[in-house]
Amino acid sequence: MPIPYSLVQRGNPRDPSAPKKFYAQVQFSGEVTLRELADEIAKISTVSVIDTKAVLDSLLEVIPKHITGGEMVRLGDFGSFGITLKSEGAETEDAFTSSMIKRVRLLFKPGKLFKKEIEAADFKKI
Repeated sequence: MPIPYSLVQRGNPRDPSAPKKFYAQVQFSGEVTLRELADEIAKISTVSVIDTKAVLDSLLEVIPKHITGGEMVRLGDFGSFGITLKSEGAETEDAFTSSMIKRVRLLFKPGKLFKKEIEAADFKKI
């Protein structure tokens, strides 16, 4: 299934006088809910929709607990989740306080098979 995209014209924020260029931007055609994923998984497995949804709901509950506890969560060929931090700098280690942490970002690193599928995707301009 090709990835739909359109083109958008953008300027260079570092050089406002530079000519604008066209860049690809993904065009989402909709969204899939957790329930819809559970239905789809149930159709291709021996697990019921209710059991599949219960497992997915539980996964959504335990993953953040482990990530915020400082662990990286590895889900095999699917990939891994972790966090990165953005903070202000301090002159010394003792001068650093947690209030200097400005942003926490969720990091997802796809597994080999997942990444291979994404990299092999076709594209369709819409």
